[in-house]
Amino acid sequence: MKLTGAGIAAFGTMSLGNLTFAKAQDMSNGANNFYTSDQVTLEKVTFKSQYQMNVAGNLLVPKNLDRNARHPAIVVGHPMGAVKEQSATLYATKMAEQGFVAMAIDLPFWGESEGEARQMVSPDVYAEAFSAAVDFLGTRAFVDRNRIGAIGVCGSGSFVISAAKIDPRMRAIATVSMYDMGAANRNALNHSLSVEQRKQIIAAAAAQRYSEFEGGQIQYTGGTDLELTASTHPIQREFYDFYRTPRGEFTPVDVSNQVTTKPTLTSNVKFMNFYPFNDIETISPRPMLFISGDQAHSKEFSEEAYRLAAEPKELVWVQGAGHVDLYDRVDLIPFEKLTNFFNQHLSA
Repeated sequence: MKLTGAGIAAFGTMSLGNLTFAKAQDMSNGANNFYTSDQVTLEKVTFKSQYQMNVAGNLLVPKNLDRNARHPAIVVGHPMGAVKEQSATLYATKMAEQGFVAMAIDLPFWGESEGEARQMVSPDVYAEAFSAAVDFLGTRAFVDRNRIGAIGVCGSGSFVISAAKIDPRMRAIATVSMYDMGAANRNALNHSLSVEQRKQIIAAAAAQRYSEFEGGQIQYTGGTDLELTASTHPIQREFYDFYRTPRGEFTPVDVSNQVTTKPTLTSNVKFMNFYPFNDIETISPRPMLFISGDQAHSKEFSEEAYRLAAEPKELVWVQGAGHVDLYDRVDLIPFEKLTNFFNQHLSA
């Protein structure tokens, strides 16, 4: 068993009022979400999932790749509420620079992937997109289908775990700044949401279904605030700096910038039935790597996944990093660790 960094015992239960933000409050240091590289080529691709929905991807391939040989590949999923151009393509580009074939995907209902209504929540469909990405990569002539790994950032960390439990073709799985989207919606951070409050959220979504069924306007929930005020919570400020500024803002075609990051109200409750960590130990003996900032408000989810997973597993703390820092702050993201992990576990 490996536990890298300060150690799990050093971190007590967080409360929102006591959260600290070290690098998380530095809103400029090393951010490079839209990084491009002259060492790789980017190709836009689409492929079908088992639901016969087109999934869109950015395929990153090293320019010096020998296409007559077969190489390891990695699929990368974006944060919940984001699209592939936010964090995922950065990770895919960096991994392609290290010799991997890498592909950042849009989850269905988001970005350039198909799915109506837009920005709908469907954890099973999200997980299927990762398996569909493996279908695509594993049928490329220059990819070794026996050496495919996956990276999930933020919410995609929980979706890729869900996928990997029933898709052994994912040989090695890494998560970064993971959110368990099920627990986050059922319980909120640090189990701060009561069952009664949860029931109120569910009831509001159910009532809204009647309105939309009868032609009412689609309502959205959560996501990132559109403006900052004196009372804006530090976590919202952290997300705002990425999603609502040139640092990471990206508005897909045919989507209003007023609703980016926000899932539909009626569908978001589907996360209440999402338990990605159930049976996580069955992924073993395939290796799992959990990466989190030691200042991240989301670190409880990586801790819990690590606790429940079977060997081989590793939990890496990035010193001084907050949750969103690991979306795009290239000086903080441990790309060398990711490279070594996949080189070891996707070796021929």
